Amino acid sequence: MDGGAAAPAFPAGGFVDRPAAWALLCEWTQGDGLRKHALAVEAAVRAYARRFGEDEDLWALAGLLHDFDYERYPSLDDHPFKGREVLERLGAPPEVIHAIQAHAERTGVPRVSRLDKALYAVDELCGFITAAALIRPSKSVLDLEAASVRKRMKDKAFARNVKREDIVRGAEELGVPLDEHIAFVIEAMRGVADALGLRGGVPAPGAAGGPPTE
Repeated sequence: MDGGAAAPAFPAGGFVDRPAAWALLCEWTQGDGLRKHALAVEAAVRAYARRFGEDEDLWALAGLLHDFDYERYPSLDDHPFKGREVLERLGAPPEVIHAIQAHAERTGVPRVSRLDKALYAVDELCGFITAAALIRPSKSVLDLEAASVRKRMKDKAFARNVKREDIVRGAEELGVPLDEHIAFVIEAMRGVADALGLRGGVPAPGAAGGPPTE
């Protein structure tokens, strides 16, 4: 079962709304970890869209759907190609499809647009930040700082499957200093900490012992 025929159709006119995209992700991805990764990447890409004055909703779709086919098709020969077939059939925006293809080096699809570069820049980093947060006593992204992430990047045994060179190259391509890039993505993930399961032991703002509300 490829799930394509049953997937929710996207609205006509080249715009994919988030509820349809989320439904597609959930249909194809049952694993909690992969869903949370999609949410983290969505938040980071959306934040960069806001920073660059781009279409936040459009960019966020690329983040949310960048790995939606991975659970069913984890083979390097299939991902993200199977996903492209589904998205093309459903009428997803071409720039979203291109960015999703370009985020995987093996596709040979060049990263041309800012969206392409942003998606590539945050993908591996979001996974690394998640790992760095979960190893903390608080198990929270809310008290994680960029300096801690940089320190973890030097430890080759930590999150060994995350390619450090991709994180560094992504920041360079995006034109953002690495420390600034890491801090920016951490801040974006803090905004969805509850959805990511990364609030951990840090109290909510205004709670007893928590940071004060504005």
